[in-house]
Amino acid sequence: MLIAIFRQFFLLGCMSFGGPAAHLGYFKHHFVDSLRWLSISRYSQLISLSQALPGPGSSQVSFAIGVERAGVIGGITAFIGFTLPSFLIMTLLAISAHQFDAVYFAVITGLKLFAVVIVADATLSMAKSFCSNLILKLIAVISTLALVLLPMLSTQIIILLIAAAVGAIWPLLKLSDLSQQTSSDQRKVNWVALSLFALLLAISFIPLGENAALFAPFYQAGAMVFGGGHVVLPVLQAGVPTLSNDQFLTAYASAQAIPGPMFTIATYLGAQLPTEQPIMGAIIATLLIFTPGFLLMLAFQKSWINLASNPRFASSIAALNAAVVGFLAAALYSPIWTSAVSNIWQIALVIAAFAWLRIKKPPIWWLLLLFIGVGLGQHYWAL
Repeated sequence: MLIAIFRQFFLLGCMSFGGPAAHLGYFKHHFVDSLRWLSISRYSQLISLSQALPGPGSSQVSFAIGVERAGVIGGITAFIGFTLPSFLIMTLLAISAHQFDAVYFAVITGLKLFAVVIVADATLSMAKSFCSNLILKLIAVISTLALVLLPMLSTQIIILLIAAAVGAIWPLLKLSDLSQQTSSDQRKVNWVALSLFALLLAISFIPLGENAALFAPFYQAGAMVFGGGHVVLPVLQAGVPTLSNDQFLTAYASAQAIPGPMFTIATYLGAQLPTEQPIMGAIIATLLIFTPGFLLMLAFQKSWINLASNPRFASSIAALNAAVVGFLAAALYSPIWTSAVSNIWQIALVIAAFAWLRIKKPPIWWLLLLFIGVGLGQHYWAL
């Protein structure tokens, strides 16, 4: 059973291009339509839960499918299979980056412009989805301004706490009638998983030495990133100040270009940390950023139907998602735009590429190759 789970997810991890939304489409076709490992209604419930919790949405769904199939060990096996191809590619890129010298930095120039277009598209798409009324739009705007003025991890935490409180006090959504009969099993929260999540989060804020301080932000990011892989960039950028903007943007653009989960941004960054063992750094950072989302998925996987029908809970989630739009908008300004765009020609190129993406929706690979070509072209033109 475990070998079958690993094989199916490893194959998907090798060919799942296109980001989280595309991954969910692959999962439906493969595990619901073809293999019939779970029903479409149950699959929809797992997607809904993953969207409401912090963490890597598509990877949480893959973990949950493994849990449904073979318990916690099945979930871990699914995670390893789906993430391994992306992990190996990102580790190789991070370790070998310095060997390419001028050509590497020329590619980075193109990748940074590519990141501007992709993050702008993600920000607009998330704003349309998550800011459906005036209060949610106001939360997003305030979140953006606060992070532009005070770009710190503590600012992000405070914003999330305030947004959750506002949502709980002031219902922001008009829910349809979700009342239905639920069994006692469907009401159970896995308190062991939830307690472990909270304990590890508390430990991550305790000063335990230099190495712990380097890696703690990865767990914290995994525990507070609502909205998926795009949002992990600003959260990690605030929490890991030892790395440069170029390293962050290269990690982000590389994760866009390869198959598998975008949270393997952490793999690249972990290998780039100032440690003597980059491969071990990549492993630790990867495990830390994925773990909180999986623990939360495990905690609420059986009780989600009951929780989703609670207006205050649903409203808090809506407010958190709106705050996340602000996170992404602030990151779009700094560091992404400020470090990538430096002249009028780059502004024109970014605007044209953004319009092309929104109107014609070309494959991401086309944009990626375009901007790599631009970076290399600028390099050789300068010679």
